[in-house]
Amino acid sequence: MPSLPETQLRFFDALLAGGAAPTARAAALLRDDRTVSAARRLQIYRRNMQASLRGALEAVYPVVARLVGGACFAGIARRFVAAHPSRSANLHDFGRELPGFVRALPGLVALPYLGDVAALEWACHEVYHEADDIAFDPAGLARVPGVRQPAVRLVLQPACRFVASPYPVLAIWQANQPDAAIDAPPVSLGQGGVRLLVARREFDIEFRLLAPAEAAWLRALADERPLAEAIARALDLDAAFDFGAVLARHLTLGTFAGARVPSDHETPERIESAPQQTAEVIA
Repeated sequence: MPSLPETQLRFFDALLAGGAAPTARAAALLRDDRTVSAARRLQIYRRNMQASLRGALEAVYPVVARLVGGACFAGIARRFVAAHPSRSANLHDFGRELPGFVRALPGLVALPYLGDVAALEWACHEVYHEADDIAFDPAGLARVPGVRQPAVRLVLQPACRFVASPYPVLAIWQANQPDAAIDAPPVSLGQGGVRLLVARREFDIEFRLLAPAEAAWLRALADERPLAEAIARALDLDAAFDFGAVLARHLTLGTFAGARVPSDHETPERIESAPQQTAEVIA
């Protein structure tokens, strides 16, 4: 008898790759059944697995499925499952690679925006299932000494993702929702691109349109860059970048979960939402 890892690998190959040779190697390990052959039982299991994973993909990417049609999406799903099998016990993790996968498919060159629409749908999926965090109370920032304010690092909420595309992917996504107006004008690719912060407020997904400098500022903060550096990146793109107005906007939207201020030993300490914790940190 083969070892457990070898047995698992045989079944893994039979279920994902199929084909006569992998199926025969796996079927040889199964008990005989006079009614249904081992190869047939493997085929049934393989089809059920493929159908489940295809259903999981379609649940995450309904707009992509609608844009290409059911038969085409089923074919994409079959190829995707073979190339990117699920490697997590949590099915919510399955499908992350689909945006890049569809961008690379030669048969979809007529839909150059499809990969970016998929990226938007994956961002919505991740944001919806992301952990909650407490909204940041900005009062603590006022207590940070002026000389240390440029080193503040604002922390974005966990339920935030960036999506940027040269195509109007948000309009395409909205036009393909179940409640979209039937008589709405068609989306034109000439509408241009979009920069988005996909976020969640309670259980609602929000799409926050970003100006180029605003997006650069937020991305720098997401990369844990100090506030002064993030502002400099924004000003490099737009000399008229209004830091105060943009900060106020995102404080109102609840974009931030907290802030980190370097201590005297240059170790960033987090300003939490609770006032007593804020006082301890900046004292």
